[in-house]
Amino acid sequence: MTAIDPQLIAELAPTGALRASINVGNPILARLDADGKPFGVSIDLAREFARRLGMDVQLVVFDAAGKSVDAVTNEQADFGFFAIDPVRGAGISFTAPYVLIEGAYMVRDDSPLRDNAEVDQPGRRVTVGKGSAYDLYLTRELKHAEIVRAPTSPAVVDTFLEQNLDVAAGVRQQLEADAQRVAGVRLLPGRFMVIQQAMGVPKSRPSAVVELLRRFVEDMKASGFVAAALKRHGIEGASVAPSAAPDQG
Repeated sequence: MTAIDPQLIAELAPTGALRASINVGNPILARLDADGKPFGVSIDLAREFARRLGMDVQLVVFDAAGKSVDAVTNEQADFGFFAIDPVRGAGISFTAPYVLIEGAYMVRDDSPLRDNAEVDQPGRRVTVGKGSAYDLYLTRELKHAEIVRAPTSPAVVDTFLEQNLDVAAGVRQQLEADAQRVAGVRLLPGRFMVIQQAMGVPKSRPSAVVELLRRFVEDMKASGFVAAALKRHGIEGASVAPSAAPDQG
């Protein structure tokens, strides 16, 4: 990015501070270190975006996707990192995705379930992180199973075990890590959805701001920045999204 019009920066960050909404409930993109400071792919992108604008970035950290979404929707943050979803699209303008992540199901070892297609049956209870991409997607897609919402995505497996539920749904990597932490569970093969992780700004921001962010995301994919960040943070199973058509925003 070359010199940015100061008026455009003022429209992106009307308070004068550049505020990034960070969700540490998705460990693929952001986590907290031993000192409680956020790190990860989304933090790297937020800082690079700010650097290119010649600004400092303020990280506004949340423990759940729904809270992070609300912060940008309600203009308490200027941009953030989200799974694309039509419900969220009512309040957020998204870029094309920069990372693709698989959603998976977990069951107990003794569960009769062997396939993702068997989950949506009467009497089955599926736990998801409240307000997560999985919650929004499964709320639309599941016609028979009941959804039980855990407070955050990292709390899904503990809720699944404590309440003796049938299925836990979430980020494959989070579930794989939980499977090593607790005994007697397994992941169903394959995936039930692919999550498109994108950046976004409040819907009230003008189209020029959305285009600025869209170009940044495309450059981060094309330059290898996203791939390098995934590697640097040891993230496996997530892939860099393909480049978007020039007119996609």
